[in-house]
Amino acid sequence: MKVYQPDELKNIALIGSAGSGKTTLAEAMLFEGGVVKRKGDIDSKNTVSDYHDIEHQQARSIFSTVLYTEYQNKKLNLIDTPGLDDFIGGVVSSLAVSDTALFLISGHQGVEVGTEIMRRYTDRFKTPIVFAVNQLDHEKANYDKTVEDLKNKFGNKAVQVQYPINPGIEFNAVIDVLKMKMYKWGPEGGEPTIEDIPDSEKEKAEELHNTLVESAAENDEELMELFFEEGTLNEDQMRSGIKKGLINKDLFPIFCVSAKKDMGVRRLMEFMNNVAPQTSEMPTPKDSEGNEIPIDPNGPASIFIFKTSVEEHLGEVAYFKVMSGKIEEGMDLINTRSENKERLSQLYCVAGNNRTKVDSMVAGDIGATVKLKDTKTNDTLNTKGSDWMFPSIQFPKPKYRTAIEPKNKGEEEKMGEILNRMAGEDPTYVIEHSKELKQVIIHGQGEFHLNTLKKQIENIDKLEVDFITPKIPYRETITKYAQADYRHKKQSGGAGQFGEVYIIIEPFKEGMGDPKSYKVNGKDISVTNRGTDEHELPWGGKLVFVNSIVGGSIDAKFLPAILKGIMEKMEEGPLTGSYARDIRVIVYDGKMHPVDSNEISFKIAGMQAFRTAFKQAAPKILEPIYKVEVMVPSEFMGDVMSDLQGRRAMIEGMNSEGGYEKITAKVPLAEMNKYSTSLSSLTSGQAMYTMKFEEYMAVPGDIQEKLLKEYEAAQAENE
Repeated sequence: MKVYQPDELKNIALIGSAGSGKTTLAEAMLFEGGVVKRKGDIDSKNTVSDYHDIEHQQARSIFSTVLYTEYQNKKLNLIDTPGLDDFIGGVVSSLAVSDTALFLISGHQGVEVGTEIMRRYTDRFKTPIVFAVNQLDHEKANYDKTVEDLKNKFGNKAVQVQYPINPGIEFNAVIDVLKMKMYKWGPEGGEPTIEDIPDSEKEKAEELHNTLVESAAENDEELMELFFEEGTLNEDQMRSGIKKGLINKDLFPIFCVSAKKDMGVRRLMEFMNNVAPQTSEMPTPKDSEGNEIPIDPNGPASIFIFKTSVEEHLGEVAYFKVMSGKIEEGMDLINTRSENKERLSQLYCVAGNNRTKVDSMVAGDIGATVKLKDTKTNDTLNTKGSDWMFPSIQFPKPKYRTAIEPKNKGEEEKMGEILNRMAGEDPTYVIEHSKELKQVIIHGQGEFHLNTLKKQIENIDKLEVDFITPKIPYRETITKYAQADYRHKKQSGGAGQFGEVYIIIEPFKEGMGDPKSYKVNGKDISVTNRGTDEHELPWGGKLVFVNSIVGGSIDAKFLPAILKGIMEKMEEGPLTGSYARDIRVIVYDGKMHPVDSNEISFKIAGMQAFRTAFKQAAPKILEPIYKVEVMVPSEFMGDVMSDLQGRRAMIEGMNSEGGYEKITAKVPLAEMNKYSTSLSSLTSGQAMYTMKFEEYMAVPGDIQEKLLKEYEAAQAENE
């Protein structure tokens, strides 16, 4: 294979909702470019893209797949992405290294709810969009409605370059208003005949042509002046204007295809070759420090790892984009994160699991290498002397969680290794070994996302695992002040143990003044602040420890032991064993023994005094509250609202956005278990949501009583 230069490369992410035909289009593009001799199809499980067993089982894309095709002396690097929101990580990583998003829209399903979330990611990465309305040969294809929906979402920036003459099962022709020709196909698709536009279509074609000319002219002052002078633009001038509109995200061309029948694919590829921007025409990439790094084949060699996977018989594969310079087989590069040297022992141009060995690649190209020692997704590898580090890809936060454990005890370590490997392949999996909950928690994008992980572990790694309900990370605190004291006294042969501690505890709030006086059992207790230690707790909130000892009743050397005892009890709250937070503890009196007092004595005394005071201070259990945003079609609004209210949600707002209704609410994490499944059921899969931790709030009284009883029962069972 030739070494393609930056102006001969196009990096294209294929995005779109599940079932829109991305994998089928990719297959047709590889066939047209001669990479495959025969088109595969999803039903036969022989497509180049969806080649993993789990994808064959699900009959859908689960992973993003790097592909390439060669067409008209250009190389098109394609990344086929999953369509389900559960696997959005593949879309995010692909857009991070692509220069154009080829956005497929189903001609019969139209614009779906997933379109909006993908549109947001193209905005984040400033990725130009080309629309391809696919499946126009479907009996329920409705092109005009699809275009209307696109315009409702994207405004007049969505401009038709083509329209079909006969959408439906007889579909075989489109009018191209850039070329001002009709493209017509035989039953097998492939190469079309190019004909004059029929008289019956000339008026509509001229109208859409003029709209396209105006849209192209609007993106370039010189073209606008030329347009005003001559009233039109030639084809090359239009291409120039469309390209500028694409780069500025001011124009979204709309094309027509039937990927399954290979109709319109060649013309689409021709447009991508001629008009879609190449890497060097996009804004110059910047490293993490904001320095611009030109896409220069003569610059220092540098690659960015955007995806890793473990392939059977090959091991770990690292997929990269060449950010600068030229890389060659056998070259040594330095990993900026680890500072370790990595050798590019082999370079591949990849099409799914088909790999073509190459000797070198230059800036702008996408490829793969194997057997790197310590390189992960988001790493930058540079030639010696460069210390660039490109910004990490920011993946979406998880919104679904479950606990996982092996069926057979003793296989926890093996399970941990598998989970860490899978999180490396898909960074939207987050693995949490929770000391607090004593569970391994896996976080992901939805129930289907995590069920897919389970199937892979069981079918590929042959490890049986169980999903169990994850515990909730409750917190405990107090709502009023309380006093307690405790004497620890123990005599056993020689030296004994003695420590006596008097404390007052109260709720801590930022900005509260120094402690002064308290009334306990009708008696006034005055305290003086002789020293304050504030401790930011790893689990959130604070413990404020105040020394109010007078007269040396407790030696200062024992105060750290008292604090240690209190902190240990904060780590296992008296109510449910959850972490405690936001408490001020005042140690104001106590007693020592000249011989028997020691650190362990005061640690135990402090712990027990705190435990007693905590239960007398009107303790409350706090629960994690998440901010949830739901995007839902208006016809399902009532059902979704009712379901949220049944989950103790506090509705904060409702408004329209992008043709959907957006509900914003605060919802307890305890009520969000399997919400993605419920939401999908309520809305026939047409809604989506995001969730993000917001705050801790007190649980209602009836729920607190239930939690206390459950904890007491569990403690009794363990005794």
